[in-house]
Amino acid sequence: MGAAAARVVPFGLANHGRRTSVEKIASKDGTPIAYERGGEGTPLVLVHGTSSDHTTTWPFVLPALEERCAVYAVDRRGRGESADSANYSIEREFEDIAAVVDSIGGAVDLLGHSYGALCALEAALLTDKVRGLILYEGDISTPNARILPLEAVERMEALLAEDDRDGVITSLLELAGLSPEEISHLRSQPSWERRLANAHTVPREVRANRDYVFEAPRFEGLASPTLLLVGGESPDHERADAETLARTLPNASITILAGQGHAAILTAPELFVGEVLKFIETL
Repeated sequence: MGAAAARVVPFGLANHGRRTSVEKIASKDGTPIAYERGGEGTPLVLVHGTSSDHTTTWPFVLPALEERCAVYAVDRRGRGESADSANYSIEREFEDIAAVVDSIGGAVDLLGHSYGALCALEAALLTDKVRGLILYEGDISTPNARILPLEAVERMEALLAEDDRDGVITSLLELAGLSPEEISHLRSQPSWERRLANAHTVPREVRANRDYVFEAPRFEGLASPTLLLVGGESPDHERADAETLARTLPNASITILAGQGHAAILTAPELFVGEVLKFIETL
C-alpha cells in the first residue's frame, strides 16, 4: 500500500455483464494457484498486492481491460481460491506467477501492483513469455528496513497470534501512511471483509519484503519493455525506486499518475486503464 486518497471512483460496468471463469494451475511446488479469466485479446496477467486478492484490487478496471485483453487476475497463494503451503517463501510467489504465465501459451503482458510488482518482476526472470511488464509502486529497490521497521512487523505478528485480523490490516494501512479518515473509509467498504480474510498473509509478506535485497545485475538483461507507474502524490521513495529500476532495466520508462498515490486502480481507474492500454498498444 502507500499514502493515497481512499475515495474509490467506480469506472466502467464493474461486474455487470462480465463473463468470466475461475481456473487453477499447479505451481512449481504443486500448490494450486487460481485466477479469474475474462475478456478476449492479448493475454494480460494481473498480480495484486499485500492484504488484497483479485476481487479487492481490480473490480473497477477489469471491465475496461477485458474489452481489449484476455485478463488473468491471479489470487496469490494463501487467499481467494488459491491454496497455500506450510512454509512460506517469497521465491514460491515468483514461481507461482511464472507458472500462470507459462500455462497461457505465447506472449503475455504482466502487471503487478505493490508487492505484486515485486512478484511480477522476479517472475519475468523465470519465464521467456513476458512480452511487456507493468510495475506499479513495488518499493523493489528501496532499503525496506527503513520504511518497514522490524517493530512494526513484530507487532503485526503479535496481533495475528491473537487473531486480531482487524488490527493486522489497520497496522498495515497505518504503516503505508493512510490517515485515520482514509482507513475508516476503507473499513466501510465491502472489500474490508475480504481483507480481513487475507490478514494471515500480511505479516509474512511484510517481513519478506523487508528482507528482500534488490540485486541490479540480475535484471540488466531483462529486455521486456517495462512501464513503471508512480503516483504523483506518493512518497518520494516510490519515485526513487522507479528511477532506480529505470536505470537498471534496459527498456523501461516512468509514467507519473498525476494527483494519485498508491491506489489509482481504485481512486482513478480510468486514468490507470488509459496508461496501461496505451503502453500495451506500443508493444
